Amino acid sequence: MNPATNDGTRRGGNFTFPGTSMTVRRMGYGAMQLAGPGVFGPPRDPDGAVAVLREAVAAGVNHIDTSDFYGPHVTNQIIKKALHPYPTGLVIVTKVGARRGNDKSWIHDVTCRNLTSSVHDNLRNLGVEVLDVVNLRAWGNDGQAPGEEPLAEPLSVLAELKQQGLIRHLGLSNVTPKQLKEAQTITDIVCIQNFYNVVHRNDDGFIDDLARQKIAYVPFFPLGGFNPLQSASLDSVAESLGVTPMQVALAWLLQRSPNVLLIPGTSSVQHLLENLAAAELSLPADSLARLDATAAESEQTTKSNENS
Repeated sequence: MNPATNDGTRRGGNFTFPGTSMTVRRMGYGAMQLAGPGVFGPPRDPDGAVAVLREAVAAGVNHIDTSDFYGPHVTNQIIKKALHPYPTGLVIVTKVGARRGNDKSWIHDVTCRNLTSSVHDNLRNLGVEVLDVVNLRAWGNDGQAPGEEPLAEPLSVLAELKQQGLIRHLGLSNVTPKQLKEAQTITDIVCIQNFYNVVHRNDDGFIDDLARQKIAYVPFFPLGGFNPLQSASLDSVAESLGVTPMQVALAWLLQRSPNVLLIPGTSSVQHLLENLAAAELSLPADSLARLDATAAESEQTTKSNENS
């Protein structure tokens, strides 16, 4: 596998957001880990954070996921320092719908005031006049699994900001198919960002439906997030192919559906290059079959732990 290329033919292929001229390589980069511990405050190594971003773009990444509530403000300020003026073709996707408390808490806030100020914060800290894509972050019972909160009111605020020319396109994060249908009565939706990986597969049907609509599906926590993926099948497949389990998990996602875009995050150049190399990994049929059974394996393990 060649870990670094910018010829546009690798990195898992390309994807064009529906109804737009924005084409990105399917292997992108998520900037959340550039902030300090707990995604709060400055990083321990500011120069290292800048280096990771510059290495990602040099290696061909042209899709960066961020939010101004990472830090807050810190991550976007680092992106601006590292990459501004931005190279042609770079797509920066941000999200709104939350804010941070002084105690590092995550506070769901989709009021008109917060959404509007969040958009302006993103514009200012990224140093741009218009945001490429803004995702509305919905909330669930635990802040992670989707709920069924109505989206019409907050999404209408963002649609108005889009009409004002501050946002090019809109997406949704942490939502259900029902919420997407509601949103599509208000504005076009170009991407969905939900919790999904080789172990957590609740959105299997949703991904297939989005693929038919040519809408991007961007899994957050593709490597498990704060609780890294643990799977005997993942380890076994990785060993047989001579790669890392995390590379296998990313490669599986890329082969899952052509509308899946990846945004694995890291604050390490070494880990960045390992993640990017996964885009060159083609999993054989027998490995795919084993990994497709991983969700069932994980569910059985969880039930056993709950009953023990």
